[in-house]
Amino acid sequence: MTKDDTHSSFAATLLCPTLSNNEDIWAFVVLPKEVSEKLPRRGRTSVDGTINGHAFQVTLEPDGQLSHWLKLEQELLQTAGVNIGDTVSFELRAVEQEPEPQVPADLFEALVAMPEAKATWDDTTTIARLDWIHWVTSAKQVKTRVKRINDACDMLQSGKRRVCCFDPSGYYSKAFSAPKAVKSSD
Repeated sequence: MTKDDTHSSFAATLLCPTLSNNEDIWAFVVLPKEVSEKLPRRGRTSVDGTINGHAFQVTLEPDGQLSHWLKLEQELLQTAGVNIGDTVSFELRAVEQEPEPQVPADLFEALVAMPEAKATWDDTTTIARLDWIHWVTSAKQVKTRVKRINDACDMLQSGKRRVCCFDPSGYYSKAFSAPKAVKSSD
């Protein structure tokens, strides 16, 4: 698959997620199926894009329906001069090289404490590390996250390079979905 094979242009309305009281304002769009189908994987994947001509790079999230959704931070919305409710034009293209994911501090500390696990971690692919991180961070409860970190380190220490029994698309597990949008008052 070449970079040009993943290029898509589409228009979408910026949706407002239901937010908790202390959360910053951001917008999202669910990618059209035909756009998502051009991407290299159904799990988290990074893209270079533009919104009304303003460039950005972001990691898309799986929507649990074999597609993806895109989170747009307030800073990008302001830079692009767009607001929630606007219909905007997008161009997306898969990145040539998946960027190294940010390792959560608690996972990193656990890996450092287990040198054999850290060595396997360092020897895996970027996509494998992305999936390990996604598996850990998708835990809904703190105790589940702690268990997953411990399990990840144990598996990595034993030489296992990929997280098992994890559906990065959320399709089979029904574990992931796009945010719920606030209903418009039209």
